[in-house]
Amino acid sequence: MPQTAIATTAIIGRDVQLGDDTRIGEYTVIEDGVRIGGRCEIAHNVVIHAGTVIGDNVRIDAGAVVGKQPMRSRNSATTSEKVVPPARIGEASLIGANSVVYAGCELGRSVLVADLATVREDVTVGDFTIVGRGVAIENHCTVGRYCKLETNVYVTAYTTIEDRVFVAPGVLTSNDNFIGRTEERFKHFKGATIRRGGRIGVGAVLLPGVEIESDAVVAAGAVQTKTAQSDTIYAGVPARPFRDVPEEQKLDNQGWKDIK
Repeated sequence: MPQTAIATTAIIGRDVQLGDDTRIGEYTVIEDGVRIGGRCEIAHNVVIHAGTVIGDNVRIDAGAVVGKQPMRSRNSATTSEKVVPPARIGEASLIGANSVVYAGCELGRSVLVADLATVREDVTVGDFTIVGRGVAIENHCTVGRYCKLETNVYVTAYTTIEDRVFVAPGVLTSNDNFIGRTEERFKHFKGATIRRGGRIGVGAVLLPGVEIESDAVVAAGAVQTKTAQSDTIYAGVPARPFRDVPEEQKLDNQGWKDIK
């Protein structure tokens, strides 16, 4: 018969539901009302906060924190004092060691959140997306399906990333042209928008409110200060049109099929 294996040092709250063949590691804490599906692997020293919902076949590695309520500094411009709903983790997702997934976050199916990554509240991440090692996704962001956010990408609050977007290591985004000065800035907070199939090269910077249209490319080290037109490569500081994206590089010519 299928059984759930719970380490003797684990702490399990009230009204917790654990699916068959799920394993809970040493010194893990699972708070009240958590629901964990079947065939999950919850490693040592994991903390899963109250009400979190975790699908089947999910793996959570050592030291990860899932469902944490946000903290708010008195002078925070983007974090409210509201209590956000529990986190939801889709089936077959992987959450790496010492990563933090906040309450109010929803991960789709087969999402990878790598070691040391942070995914804030009011964030959705679509199916089959990779959130790389050390990536930070701030609050009020949307990330689509089949995206790749490589190591140490910083996604600022109020950013939208559509499906099949590639963001190379060390890319930075910003949402505040006033750099933290004057009350006027509160009217203009806006992150970048990266449309379907957009690609951002290593170490590029996207300034507040810029749009990267479908199949546009921002080259390595570029500083994008305005809209990047579809099917065009931008390079330089500030970034300017460099040349067209080759036909064989366009998303719709890759022959990829989405997994249903």
